[in-house]
Amino acid sequence: MLSTLSRFCQPSKFTRSLSAAVGKKTPLFDWHVNQKGAIVDFCGYQLPVTYADMTIMQSTLHTRKECSLFDVSHMGQVRIFGKNRLEFLESLTAANLKVLKQGRAVLTQLTNEEGGIIDDTIISNKGDYVDMVVNAVCRDGDIALLREKAKSFGDDMRVEVFDERGLIALQGPKAMKVLQQIVDPNLNLTKMGFMATTNTFIPRLGKEIPCHITRCGYTGEDGFEISVLGCAAPMLADMFLASPDANVRPAGLGARDTLRLEAGLCLMTADMDGTTSPIEADLGFTIGKRRRENGGFPGAARVLKEIKEGVKRVRVGFFVNGAPAREHVKVFSDKNTEIGVITSGGYSPVLKKNISMGYVPPKYAKVGTEVLVSVRNRFQKAVVTKMPFVPSRYYRVPK
Repeated sequence: MLSTLSRFCQPSKFTRSLSAAVGKKTPLFDWHVNQKGAIVDFCGYQLPVTYADMTIMQSTLHTRKECSLFDVSHMGQVRIFGKNRLEFLESLTAANLKVLKQGRAVLTQLTNEEGGIIDDTIISNKGDYVDMVVNAVCRDGDIALLREKAKSFGDDMRVEVFDERGLIALQGPKAMKVLQQIVDPNLNLTKMGFMATTNTFIPRLGKEIPCHITRCGYTGEDGFEISVLGCAAPMLADMFLASPDANVRPAGLGARDTLRLEAGLCLMTADMDGTTSPIEADLGFTIGKRRRENGGFPGAARVLKEIKEGVKRVRVGFFVNGAPAREHVKVFSDKNTEIGVITSGGYSPVLKKNISMGYVPPKYAKVGTEVLVSVRNRFQKAVVTKMPFVPSRYYRVPK
């Protein structure tokens, strides 16, 4: 009889497709097609924007109420080995990684010498190595940067990329109950707080197929990202949909973007880029105290100066009257004075109103400030509001 591993991990179309220049497929591509996903090109990958049984609005509300499954396998999964791995990553980010305990993960940004954001990333301390998840749009550049810079930190430094792994995000208030029923029974998810990470296995997949689970996500809801061998990802997805503990449904790029916007979370290349500093993007909370005092990361001179003296523009949220104000829409203090720009926007199914994020000078960033946005050459009223637009529900371990 074939082992669990060999039964699931025979050569597949997915393995061959990774070498293609365009239209790469994730391990779940055929699964999406079977689920009647509407496939689009996203960052060079073929991914579902939505599914036939749910609109984007319905899928967004379902995630907030129940539990949804997202394919995020297009994200780059990177593993870094070497005794100086934390020092190495601190030379590229403003995270205080030397105090990051084993089994914990942190959100940070790779910065350039001008203090701009190359990419945002999740870094997980796994003890003998560090895992990173990077954005698909920045993936190739990030990996090239990591491999080049690693050379200066010792001959034992090694940067591995896991193209063969799938990455599933299980998001929503019932995610813990669903996942708990299929993981190793010795893993108690109630003791695993937000941004905790662990290596485990799924009994029905077999112990020889390791799973890496981090309690995180990009929806503002409780949830998990589960990394598993690509050949086993479709069966894992089927397990989630068959759960008796919740009505788990697949969700696509459309709902994921709406959810992250409601959660006030940045989209790389839209809400932040190589010209945007973490302070401008309102991500100063990701910069560790020691790094604020000592610097030592790319662009530290600009970033530390902005922490001390302030910025010329800052990311804020808006409620918008009229049509949605989306990326590139200009913001005005009056009809003659342009003061900023919208970077993300759309309709919030939860709030039943249009919301946007964008950049304005600090004098206009106070909650309640009224401004104008120019949508299709027509001025509409907008008001600065606090973010997240929809309160986050990240899980905290009960005391």
